[in-house]
Amino acid sequence: MTVNMPIMTNIRRQQGAVRTLIVDDSVVVRTVIERILNNEPAYSVVHKSNSAELALGYLADHAVDLVLLDIELPGQSGLAALPAILKAQADVKVAILSGKCEEGSAAAVEALALGASDIVSKPGSGSFGYQFSQGLIDRLNRLFDQRVMAVLSTAPVVPPVARPALQPLACLGIGASTGGIHALGQLFEGLSAPMGVPLLLTQHLPASFTVYFAQQLMRMTSLRVKVAETGDILLPDTIYVAPGDANLQVRRGLHGRVMVQLNPERTPAGNLPGVDPMFASMAEVYGAGAAGVVLTGMGRDGTVGARDIVAAGGWIVAQDEASSVVWGMPGSVAGAGLTCALMEPHQMMDFVARRGRVGA
Repeated sequence: MTVNMPIMTNIRRQQGAVRTLIVDDSVVVRTVIERILNNEPAYSVVHKSNSAELALGYLADHAVDLVLLDIELPGQSGLAALPAILKAQADVKVAILSGKCEEGSAAAVEALALGASDIVSKPGSGSFGYQFSQGLIDRLNRLFDQRVMAVLSTAPVVPPVARPALQPLACLGIGASTGGIHALGQLFEGLSAPMGVPLLLTQHLPASFTVYFAQQLMRMTSLRVKVAETGDILLPDTIYVAPGDANLQVRRGLHGRVMVQLNPERTPAGNLPGVDPMFASMAEVYGAGAAGVVLTGMGRDGTVGARDIVAAGGWIVAQDEASSVVWGMPGSVAGAGLTCALMEPHQMMDFVARRGRVGA
């Protein structure tokens, strides 16, 4: 006999985050989706259930903003339970999550007619990759657009710690996402003279946009711009751009020369390219000579790698909240107490150049 027991979660909630209930009879699906949402500061999984009946019991006593509901459930189906779920809490949004409820299908149309907010196709077993993860978050962000923006714009701020630079700047890494292209234009406008070090750049963009993005960068700056390739020897005053299908990392080769090493593996948060692996490899290769710039962007990519840079003796500058389109990435780094300064992009290169000479 199978007993449908609720699976509880004890995730620390972020104030204002979208409180989410996952209802699916597969423990794998529940775990994967919880992991995806827990990587997003705008969402908090408050409960998981494997049946509609247990989900309704939870909704009777707890406030929830979002229900991710599977169609096929033991006992009462998700579709049959949908009206009761919507009645249980007037403002709740329900996103149907099912492998047999494609957009445009009869079941999908019925679910939407009953009041579901969206339909998300669930992939087959073992296929929960980046495409599904990003697609799910994109769909949910559209349902809670203003809420998500508000959460990402109110990350706690730890005052920057102005520790002295320990070594001269040897390599500068730049990470950006939403709103990043405009911020990069301002960043490079503030570059008044060559810095004498290589620059590594990871901007969250699909692979098909990489060449066009590099061409845009060439119009923004007099520095040489190159889409990074494995084996490239890092040269000063050259911007190496992460391709859209690989992380831009560095390693020290023969005779101490530092070269590019592309890595196609997605980060645990699903980013590709990711700022975290770029920063982490810089910390390993350059130590206290590494520095990072974190610009506007959704999510927290860059925080783990920034911690590696700071631990190695390097330093981090982040974009301030007022000038950011989304203060997710820079706000996360600031909230972790990893920054030595918060400022607008056009101020950054002058600051980096001056600080980079301190250790000389």
